[in-house]
Amino acid sequence: MSNAETDAPALRCGELVEDDRPAGAPGIDVLSAREVPLGGPRAMRVRRTLPQRKRTLIGAWCFADHYGPHDVAVSGGMDMPPHPHTGLQTVSWLFSGEIEHRDTLGTHALIRPGEMNLMTGGHGIAHSEVSTPGTAVLHGVQLWVALPEEHRHTAPDFQHYVPEPAQVDGAEIRVFLGSLVGRTSPARAFTPLLGAEIVIGPRATLTLAVDTTFEHGLLVDSGDVRMADTVLRPAELGYVPRGADTLTMVNETDAPARAVLLGGPPFGEEIVMWWNFIARSTEEIVQARQDWTEGRRFGEVTGYDGAPLPAPEMPNVPLKPRRNRPLAPR
Repeated sequence: MSNAETDAPALRCGELVEDDRPAGAPGIDVLSAREVPLGGPRAMRVRRTLPQRKRTLIGAWCFADHYGPHDVAVSGGMDMPPHPHTGLQTVSWLFSGEIEHRDTLGTHALIRPGEMNLMTGGHGIAHSEVSTPGTAVLHGVQLWVALPEEHRHTAPDFQHYVPEPAQVDGAEIRVFLGSLVGRTSPARAFTPLLGAEIVIGPRATLTLAVDTTFEHGLLVDSGDVRMADTVLRPAELGYVPRGADTLTMVNETDAPARAVLLGGPPFGEEIVMWWNFIARSTEEIVQARQDWTEGRRFGEVTGYDGAPLPAPEMPNVPLKPRRNRPLAPR
């Protein structure tokens, strides 16, 4: 999925974030989403919770789009032309619908609810994503992971994984990255990560043992979910700094509540994110854009009926690299 907004802002991963809450506070920050068009002003609209000024990284997770449920007959569905990526992994996860993926490795794959597509951009890859003709309702999340310095120029790759659901205390959990509730995903990441879909039964309480070195984010899709004394509503993301050994979630509604749990140790590197590229300097971003425009590095996506997505113009100011300041354990 492309990070193409109408004005293609210079998004910067890693604003400095101070933890100014008093000792003993529950430690839940609520991040609200902003609505943006995906790929242009007439494109499908998505709710974006990462990145933003208040917090731009949770572990190595640096991008979170949440979309739907969209009636495809009204919205037109998803039609993302071939577009490039560098320095990151993309994670596609659906709640409903079906998307066709094609990339410059020659991959032609479908993604359905409860399945994960994990694409490694590394030195450079391009792909397209199109909802299939049989899709009536499109609903899911698109997530990005920043690659660390050691691996950010790695060869591109594609993985598909279907996690088996785990039943825990009235909840159903699908772990698509990392480990949780005794389940471990075989999908390869380049930093320690956690990614899981959690469906909590009506009025149920779920307590999960988690890694104390991880910070976590809970993105609520449906229902009202209480963590500590904070109620998270649909499209809100609750951030928990590292140090917690358990996370307790209470479904405050009479219907199942669904959320996506993300986690990882604080990402200590400075990164610059602009359009679909993650790099370490403005010069690298400029080079990646030029390579895409001039048909180098990224290869060709075959089978997509249409032209590739053109790169937006670069901003007139240098992109200043930033990073999150790791928060002290509470």
